[in-house]
Amino acid sequence: MKLLGLFNYWVFAVLLMIGLYALISKKNLVKKIMALAIFQSAVFLFFITMSRVDGGTAPIIQAGVPDQIFSNPLPQVLILTAIVVGISTTALGLAIVVRLYEEYGTVEDDEILAMDRES
Repeated sequence: MKLLGLFNYWVFAVLLMIGLYALISKKNLVKKIMALAIFQSAVFLFFITMSRVDGGTAPIIQAGVPDQIFSNPLPQVLILTAIVVGISTTALGLAIVVRLYEEYGTVEDDEILAMDRES
């Protein structure tokens, strides 16, 4: 297998590492939520890449065409559902960050924790 044939896996690994690094290193809550979204997108890409079938077609049976190789539609359906859930949780997380900003005046997690310890 050529290196270019593994392009999806390289993109998956890079996106996964970018998301993980940003999640661990950043103190800004908005950046953390965006890092989670990048991490989640990497997992989606990996799942869809793993479900690819060489020479596979849509699972529609046609008369007079024997021995077709069909792609399984289940991974695409699951990822579509996961995308909807991911967008919803990202929106909820950002709404919580807005509420935290209204309460504390900052979106830096260490500053919020310090204010909580003082009170």
